[in-house]
Amino acid sequence: MGRFFFMSHELAKAVRTVVHECMGVRPNEEVLVVCNPATRELGDAFRTEAESIGAEAVLAVMTERASHAGEPPATVAEAMVAADVLLVPTIQSLSHTAARKRATESGTRTATLPGATVEMLSRVMSDDMEKLRHRGHRVAELLDRGTEARLTCDHGSDLTLGLQGRVAIPDAGELTEAGAFGNLPCGEGFIAPATAEGTLVVDGSIAGVGLVSDPVRLTIEGGHLVDATGKQGEKLMELLSVHGPDGTNVAELGIGTNEKATLTGNILEDEKIIGTAHVAFGASAAIGGKVQVPVHLDVVSMRPEVTIDGTPVVLEGRLLV
Repeated sequence: MGRFFFMSHELAKAVRTVVHECMGVRPNEEVLVVCNPATRELGDAFRTEAESIGAEAVLAVMTERASHAGEPPATVAEAMVAADVLLVPTIQSLSHTAARKRATESGTRTATLPGATVEMLSRVMSDDMEKLRHRGHRVAELLDRGTEARLTCDHGSDLTLGLQGRVAIPDAGELTEAGAFGNLPCGEGFIAPATAEGTLVVDGSIAGVGLVSDPVRLTIEGGHLVDATGKQGEKLMELLSVHGPDGTNVAELGIGTNEKATLTGNILEDEKIIGTAHVAFGASAAIGGKVQVPVHLDVVSMRPEVTIDGTPVVLEGRLLV
């Protein structure tokens, strides 16, 4: 407990925002916080804040997973279903696991914070929540109504994604209703595309790889990543293809909406940068797609042009909504 006497004002404010405003934790609710040894400071902070409200707050510390979307131990998975509120500040993301999806279906209100650090949470959760929520909902509405998105950029991207039959999700920190699920720090609107075809040139960062040193050209055919240039592209292909054909599935299109986020190499923050776009590969079942595989890796385009049914939504890194 003594460590919290030294918690910065900024972190304390961010933790309160997450527990009170984003999650709406109430007295007597059962709150489960799942972390790794490396993220225990955040885990302890969330558990202590929930307990201060009068919630029954439990901390579970588990070993890091081999990759994003790696399933948690069965004991943790069962506890996730039993909880009223679930906070997951882990190194690898549990967002796209069957365990998280089952918890959501049982009514657990869930926020995952994969790779979040004390500094990041303190800074990125300081964005104007009302404006952030407006932007996130507007992006999701456009994706939801659209039939086709097109992503281009000065580096040569030209990627077409079919959106029909899929439901978009705003990631705006509104997780107070039963079964709500989102990512924190928040700041995007996203969808699991039904189809994908073309070229994406990545100039920001790649999950599991880091900041891009030179633009990486990705070739996508029939909804799958089939080729990637350079050593960083090869590394991405290795991380995905080890999980079989489903590992290269185009799983997500997202647009960042957070003005406080900056490019750091940490994909949790990078994908939230306002006016950027990200595409993910691997698991999509947890966000409305059909593929369940223990990997989900995002790549970030910094200055894209994104149109939905021909209407510009992002232009040269500026969000137009």
